[in-house]
Amino acid sequence: MEWPRWRFCREPGPSATRRLDGGTARLKARSDERRRTARVGNTGSACVTGTIERTKRGDYRRFQAISTRWMDNDVYGHVNNVVYYSWFDTAVNRLLVVNGVLDIHHGSTIGLVAETGCRYFSPTAFPDEIQAGVRVAHVGTSSVRYEIGLFRNNEDDAAAVGHFVHVYVDRETKRPVSVDDKMRGFLESLKT
Repeated sequence: MEWPRWRFCREPGPSATRRLDGGTARLKARSDERRRTARVGNTGSACVTGTIERTKRGDYRRFQAISTRWMDNDVYGHVNNVVYYSWFDTAVNRLLVVNGVLDIHHGSTIGLVAETGCRYFSPTAFPDEIQAGVRVAHVGTSSVRYEIGLFRNNEDDAAAVGHFVHVYVDRETKRPVSVDDKMRGFLESLKT
């Protein structure tokens, strides 16, 4: 099963009018704000920002196995959207801990999430087995942008694609610190 197809459109100008669910809504947008949006199906009633594209397994260097749980399903019979964010966090942090570049209990540096996003392409449900592909899109002075693809039951196309940005900070002061050389080397190895 696939979710409805998304088609990309430009955001309307400052005084554009669009019919929404049988009524007319006046959309106000500043002319300097030009961003791409996606519209759900052919209803014309929902637009979301972003241009996250569907990925394939080969787009990722490392994978973490994640088992769905009965409690992950919602009333609609699929994994609830909030669970995906937990999977992103689990996949990235497990990868960092297992590879010895992050000590979550005693290290002087911790990663705080500054931004997240997810795009859903097809549903997952218990008892699916999920493989989370992890890659790094950018390593800055104190921040990293991780990109994660969630793959259901050995499928080649991602069921969902997401990202989050860690800002590395001093555990005590919560002030940004530079990514150390050991971690930077590992993160660079995750770039595609």
